[in-house]
Amino acid sequence: MSISLNSLAHTRWNCKYHIVFAPKYRRQILYKEKKVEVGKILRQLCEWKGVYILEAEVCPEHIHMLVKIPPKISVAGFMGYLKGKSSLLIYEKWGNLKFKYGNKNFWCRGYYVDTAGKNSKKIAEYIQNQLKTDELENPLPFHDGLEGWKRKRQE
Repeated sequence: MSISLNSLAHTRWNCKYHIVFAPKYRRQILYKEKKVEVGKILRQLCEWKGVYILEAEVCPEHIHMLVKIPPKISVAGFMGYLKGKSSLLIYEKWGNLKFKYGNKNFWCRGYYVDTAGKNSKKIAEYIQNQLKTDELENPLPFHDGLEGWKRKRQE
């Protein structure tokens, strides 16, 4: 059994967490080009903090991440940093969202976190299939864009 261990000055560690967080009011805005850009922003912020993303999925109304966070960083501190900085970068990229959400509250206040431990492979599979599961349970009307939505509304 080979476990990949990371190290700090006097520590060997393997701390994996499954994290789920959502936009304020669970609005379904993370799709198409925003999905890709938000993914890039989150990846960049994780790199800056030395957090490794093992698996991630940006769904239209929430985000799943399986991450390795060094023990010198608390999960709460990391989530405050990730949600705070990413909301600033998102508002910088799409200024019109600031008027919809007001006062830099892009993400909802809470989040879900669980330690992955030995189940990290199962959790990674779950995250990979999360988008497929969401689409089967809740088909979204904007799959062919705003024009398709307008056509459906006129019918």
